[in-house]
Amino acid sequence: MLMPKRTKYRKVMKGRNRGKAFRGNKIVFGEYAIKATEAGRIDSRQIESARISMTRRVNRQGKTWIRVFPAKPLTKKPLETRMGKGKGAVDKWVMNIKPGRIIFEMAGVNEELAKEALALACYKLPFKTKIISLKDNNEVY
Repeated sequence: MLMPKRTKYRKVMKGRNRGKAFRGNKIVFGEYAIKATEAGRIDSRQIESARISMTRRVNRQGKTWIRVFPAKPLTKKPLETRMGKGKGAVDKWVMNIKPGRIIFEMAGVNEELAKEALALACYKLPFKTKIISLKDNNEVY
C-alpha cells in the first residue's frame, strides 16, 4: 500500500476540503483518465483496489498512471476507549480529492477496453467520477 517514507509531523489536523482542483486537473501522461466530480477522501487501500481491478481487466497491457498519493495520516482511537488521553494512533493514509482532480490515467489500449477497465476502477472509489479522454477532454462514459 502507498504511504510516505517520512513525514515532517506524525499526526496532522483534519482541515477542510473546499473548492475545485486547479492542480492535477488535466490529462498529462495517458489517453484516458478518471476525473473526480465531487469532493472526498481516497484511502491507500482504495487506490490499490482500483489499480488491481484496472490492470486485471486489461491483462497488464498498456500503461497506467496513479496521479494521487495518500500523504495525510488519519488517526483513530481504539474501540471502547473513553474520551481524553490524547489523539489516537495513525490508522490510515488518505488524500483529499477536490472536484476536477485526475485520479488514474491509462494509455496503450483501445478505447473500449480502457473504458471498461476505468469503469471497474470507478466502482472502487468513494466519490462520483467520470471517464474522460485526451482527444476531446470530456466525458466518454
